[in-house]
Parts: sequence; C-alpha cells; structure tokens
Amino acid sequence: MGIVESSRVARLARGGTPLAVMAVCFGLLAGCVGVPEGVEAVGDFELERYLGRWYEIARLDHRFERGLTHVRAEYSLRDDGSVGVLNSGYSTNKQEWQSVEGRALFVGERDVAEIKVSFFGPFFGGYNVIALDRDEYAYAMVCGPNRDYLWILAREPNLPELVKEALVAKARELDFAVDALIWVQQNEPPALTSVGAR
Repeated sequence: MGIVESSRVARLARGGTPLAVMAVCFGLLAGCVGVPEGVEAVGDFELERYLGRWYEIARLDHRFERGLTHVRAEYSLRDDGSVGVLNSGYSTNKQEWQSVEGRALFVGERDVAEIKVSFFGPFFGGYNVIALDRDEYAYAMVCGPNRDYLWILAREPNLPELVKEALVAKARELDFAVDALIWVQQNEPPALTSVGAR
C-alpha cells in the first residue's frame, strides 16, 4: 500500500463509524483475495439471482462491525458490469443507521462465486460464496480470504433453525470458529431516521 493510500486509510479510520472502519479493513486486505485453503467457492453461480437485499444472520466478530445490529447488504448490477455494494447497519453506540458503498468484481469466471470487493480505490478484499441455496437463493454463507471472516446471509431477517444448523455444521467441517459466531439482531429494526456515511 502506498504512502498516500496509507494516510487516506488512517484518516478514514479516525472517522470512527464501524462501517467506515469496515471499508478501511477491506483496504488493509488489499491483495488479500482468494479462497482459504481447503475451501471452495460455489460454482454454477448466477449473479442475477444473487442481486438484491441480503440480511446478515451471523458473523465472526470484527472491529469493523462491532456494535452493529440489523446489518444488511444490497447488491446491484452497475453499467460497467461490476456489482454495486451498499452495506448498512444500526450502530447501537451512536444510535443511528450507518452505511458504506463499494463495488465488487469477479476474480475469474462469472459462474464461480470468488469475488473481490472494494470500498475505495484499487484495494480489494476477498468475498467468497461457499454455500448457497441452489433452489431459491434464499441463504448463503460467505468467507473472506482466510478463516477469520465468515458471514451467514439470508433474504429474510430470520432463517429456519434447521438451515442455520446445516450451515454451521458445514462451516465447522471447514475449520471456521463457529463457536464464536455472533447472531445478529434483525427483529424490530429501528426507524430509519438518520444515516451516517463513512
């Protein structure tokens, strides 16, 4: 990372909002794309079916999302063929909604869900769909470039217990620290009265 980009990351980090820090963390993961050893990204992936809103059901804890509830992501197709990313969540500390925008690109073929995401400049972090509801695209499990990053996502704010158990079992088989998963509050979202940007 160059000096100019390093200072920019530092300035963004001082902004303090969890989603801004999330963007910073993805910047620090520059070059950290790919799938963890022993893990495979989903094949026969259909981007058009994956677009739209996803609710974060569970995640491994990280500073960039600490204190956030009601986390969701919106994916949309951009004119240049990349994917627009809008992440938002409610900060329980600041008592406000926060959001950050980015873009995503496929690492290789568009039918393999190995993706890289950037929230500023040319710096990308890995986003790999490693489990997916093939019938309805109703739930997914995503990891980063290593086993420190794991998310369970769903189209609805809640996911049936049997599905949760199956996804956790798969993550455990892949050596993710599933006992450390945080189950994200999605019920009764606060009113959308203010949104803090990164």
